[in-house]
Amino acid sequence: MTNSLFLKNQICFPVYALAREIINHYRPILDEIDLTYPQYLVMMVLWEERIQTVNQLGSKLMLDTGTLTPLLKRLQQKGLVNRERSSADERVVSVSLTDSGMALLDKAACIPEKMTNSLGISHEDLVQLKSITDKILNQQQKKSN
Repeated sequence: MTNSLFLKNQICFPVYALAREIINHYRPILDEIDLTYPQYLVMMVLWEERIQTVNQLGSKLMLDTGTLTPLLKRLQQKGLVNRERSSADERVVSVSLTDSGMALLDKAACIPEKMTNSLGISHEDLVQLKSITDKILNQQQKKSN
C-alpha cells in the first residue's frame, strides 16, 4: 500500500472529523433555542433573505428537496416558518418567517460568539479556515455547473 492511502495522509478524514466536531459543539447551543443544526442553517438564510423558494434554499444550503421538505415541515410545526404554494405555479413553494421565527433571531445572535469560545480557536483562524473551505467548495460548484 502506498503512503497516499494512509489515513494520516488524507485530507478527507480531518475535514470529516472537524465537521462532526463543529456540529457537536453547536448541539447544546442550539438546544437552547430548540433547533437542530440543519434547521439553524435554514433559519440563517431566512433571517438574511426573509422569503425563499424551496429550490433557492436547497441551492444555498446544498440540500435536495427530499432532505429539505421534512426539515421545513418541522420548522412550520414549531411555528417558525410558513410554506405557501405559488398561485402561478403549484410546483413552487415559498418559505417565509413567521413573527416567532423572526423573534428567534434575537436569541440566536450570540451563537457565533459562543461557537468561537466553544471551539477554543481565534476568530482569525476561523476566518482563514472558512476562506480555504469556501475556495474548495466554489471550485467544485464551478465544475458541476
